[in-house]
Amino acid sequence: MSKINVALLGYGTVGKGVYRTIESHQDRLQRLLGKEVKVVAILVRNIDKHIAPDEHVLLTTNYEDILSLPELHIVIDAIVGREPGFSYLKKAIDKGCHVVTANKEMFAFHGTELQALALEKGVGLGYEATVAGGIPIIQTIRQLLSVNHFLGIEAILNGTTNFILTNMRKLGSTFAEALQVAKENGYAESDPTNDIEGYDALYKGMVLSQLIYGGKPNIKSVKRKGITHIQPNHMKIAEEADLRFKHVVTLSKSNNEIQCKVEPVLVPDSHPFYQVEGVQNSVSLATDLLGTLQLQGPGAGMFPTASAILEDIIQLENEHKAPPAAKDSVTDQDALSQWVIFGGYLESEKLGSDIKIIEKLDDTAWVIEAEYIPLGLSHSSDVTIYPLRGKYERKKLPIQV
Repeated sequence: MSKINVALLGYGTVGKGVYRTIESHQDRLQRLLGKEVKVVAILVRNIDKHIAPDEHVLLTTNYEDILSLPELHIVIDAIVGREPGFSYLKKAIDKGCHVVTANKEMFAFHGTELQALALEKGVGLGYEATVAGGIPIIQTIRQLLSVNHFLGIEAILNGTTNFILTNMRKLGSTFAEALQVAKENGYAESDPTNDIEGYDALYKGMVLSQLIYGGKPNIKSVKRKGITHIQPNHMKIAEEADLRFKHVVTLSKSNNEIQCKVEPVLVPDSHPFYQVEGVQNSVSLATDLLGTLQLQGPGAGMFPTASAILEDIIQLENEHKAPPAAKDSVTDQDALSQWVIFGGYLESEKLGSDIKIIEKLDDTAWVIEAEYIPLGLSHSSDVTIYPLRGKYERKKLPIQV
């Protein structure tokens, strides 16, 4: 073939970014691939809202029009939701097309089936853009899998929530006010539920889990908590103690079971996530040979996502043979965890001898240390509890209770 013909499914922010990047980086693509890369068709939902970027590009609402093109080599999925994206990509693979997707929800639930079908049909499947668009996390993990075993992952995977938490801390704003600013800046959708309640981060965690562990966590056992309940006074107290709120995905495996948590946590100034601000994402990979590797970059947006998609196009014909490789997470049995409790006065005798008060931050906030939080305390309506990641260093003199 003298050129590589590409169809775009979706022509919103991501789709437009892909089209513009293919056009602006044509010389680079031709040098790497040896052929011209040409977008020949674009699928849209409402044709009245779009104009074809070129008279030679087929703009259509009918996917069958695209599949019937005599020469089609790559289909790029830039739409959202499990359907119709899953069905579209299955048909493209059946036709013998390579496929690339940025659709994390669809891939979280159907990635395994698509990968098996692509292997059967002998075509490539790229999904770098499904997780942390500006960070080459999928390719990095694939490279590391050649020799490393993974021990666990901690990651900030949603730029919207990180932007909101940063603004709440810097401006002293409420959650609702920070969310409105995120919408005005194009970082939050009109319905932001997927972001602020942790679903988006969970889908990305599931994609990473399949790559590293060869399976997904039991969705019923996943702890998923959003950021809507974080109060400005929580932010203020945390800031005075050199702590910052981050919405973090944690993946680990023990006793042959994959664990996943998506929750707001507090990190001290010694933690690598402390300086991850705004719409940035960050991924911390714990491995047996390299130790812990930290990657950071923009999590989403028109051109970071387009960059990830074009990287996949370049890599489509490269085989990734390294299988999932992970070891059970090993924890020190004597190690204690730390939490910050916001609420009323804590009496040490009510907490029990297994819980140690590390520091009183103010009259309503305490840093505690224990092996676990008693159910009675964790389910209390009077307190809010956040895990601490990293070790809290006492800022004041020990308190007497």
